[in-house]
Amino acid sequence: MTWPEMQPILIQGTIDTLYMVGWSTLVTVLGGLPLGVLLVLTDRGGLLANRAVNKVLGAVVNVGRSLPFIVLVVALIPFTRLLVGTSIGPTAAVVPLSIGAIPFFARLVETAVREVDHGLVEAVLSMGGGTGTVVFKALLPQALPSLVAGLTTTVITLVGYSAMAGAVGAEGLGSKAITYGYQRFETGFMIATVVVLLAIVTAVQLLGDGVVRLLSRRERTAS
Repeated sequence: MTWPEMQPILIQGTIDTLYMVGWSTLVTVLGGLPLGVLLVLTDRGGLLANRAVNKVLGAVVNVGRSLPFIVLVVALIPFTRLLVGTSIGPTAAVVPLSIGAIPFFARLVETAVREVDHGLVEAVLSMGGGTGTVVFKALLPQALPSLVAGLTTTVITLVGYSAMAGAVGAEGLGSKAITYGYQRFETGFMIATVVVLLAIVTAVQLLGDGVVRLLSRRERTAS
């Protein structure tokens, strides 16, 4: 296969991959961020300490993280079909991608929030601040660099997940690599796909690292 023949296929695969990763990242943040914060708040000594709720949330996160992604994709086919009307294509892939990444990101959020100095929490409480004030004025702002670093790791994980999802009809670069590279024995196309995936991962990592450095610099300046 020549480069002119590869180019449109790679472009479409890249668009599909970015579509899947973009939407699943949004859903993952919306689901994983509050879940991670709740894991901290409901833990022993937390502002909303509740052992039962914390155990249930922890169990859900642990189960979600323990399932191999390819198994999760297959297991969620009926739910995906019910939710979006189909189990194949980029839009359908957003469902298992998000469900697979939310527990992963939630643990990263939990770790980042736990690193915040408890003295800041006590200071906000002493000034009459409630749980919402503590979360939005102390925990999340102070944990922001770590949260961005965790999000960067999550996005890179989603890129890998999206490639695996291509094996079960999700389109994207993974699907193109299997269809045009593996099944047709086009080594050149397979290499080109790997290069594009590496470029995407590198770009995400560099962007994430840049944002983390910027936030850390601002934090040091403010302090």
